[in-house]
Amino acid sequence: MVSSEDKQGLVSPQQGLLSLPVLVLNLNYVPINICTGRRAIVLVEKEKAETLDNYQAEIHTIKRLLHVPSVIRLEYMVKRPYSPRKISKKEIFLRDQYTCQYCTLKTSELTLDHVIPRIQKGPHTWENVVAACSTCNLRKAGRTPLEANMRLLKEPKIPQPNPYRILQNYSMIDPWIPYVPWSMQDQERIS
Repeated sequence: MVSSEDKQGLVSPQQGLLSLPVLVLNLNYVPINICTGRRAIVLVEKEKAETLDNYQAEIHTIKRLLHVPSVIRLEYMVKRPYSPRKISKKEIFLRDQYTCQYCTLKTSELTLDHVIPRIQKGPHTWENVVAACSTCNLRKAGRTPLEANMRLLKEPKIPQPNPYRILQNYSMIDPWIPYVPWSMQDQERIS
């Protein structure tokens, strides 16, 4: 696809290649980042990373021909600090797999329910908020599950950090598949 900028000569085809997404693996082959083709080439040229797979694209410089990597592995271990996930409606629904935690109804039309209701000073935390269908949420109202004679499917917990979450906003590229242990559909299920 050629953009209007390409037609006017403002953006060269090589600049497009340099912005291709590249999967960055840690020394132990765990995906830790997605960078641009430009950044990947710099890391490989400085011998801070090795190329594991290339796109079918080349960049011609004055002195040499460069292949654009699609997967690189760092030559050193990077310890990534995982920041805790922020609580949100979407994150609660993902954690609870779009399932009502009272009646097990799977639906995309869910509400948030506070196990210990806000009216009883229940906090808005991972351990106190669950996905609930509107029927169960109305039935429970401002009561605890015990008071409403309802049972939780599972105890709500803080989700564990997932190093593969970096891939959730990208389409899976064929060269990445051997380094990601599940398809994107499965990834959405566990992220």
